[in-house]
Amino acid sequence: MKALRNAFKTEVVRWFALLALCGAYLQGDFNKATDFAGALAELHHFGIAPAAPIGIATIVVELGASLMVLTGFYRWLGALVLAGFTVLATFVANRFWEFAPPERFMMANTFFEHWGLVGGFVFVAWHDLRDGPENAARP
Repeated sequence: MKALRNAFKTEVVRWFALLALCGAYLQGDFNKATDFAGALAELHHFGIAPAAPIGIATIVVELGASLMVLTGFYRWLGALVLAGFTVLATFVANRFWEFAPPERFMMANTFFEHWGLVGGFVFVAWHDLRDGPENAARP
């Protein structure tokens, strides 16, 4: 049991946990960048305009904040940006109350799963701010 506890305290495990937390944003940015027309179609679907500048801003924000979390450069700020972005995106894209069953059930699950991501990013920010940048492990 002690070996397992020690294994989970390594920086490698910590970094992969942060990568997993940022993974959806990195994957989403890759998809948006390689299929920008699809990204614009998604924004149009949700009634967001002007689509092109907002699409570019979304890629920059998600990628930049993810890199901040992964590298430790103002990790707390990157984590809070992704938390805030996720709250906004969740209310835009996962309005489960507008759907009839059975779609409402799936959309509600997605809505509340995104709150789990928000909690994870707030926890990362809390941890980083609690330890202070001079004491926070890097990356």
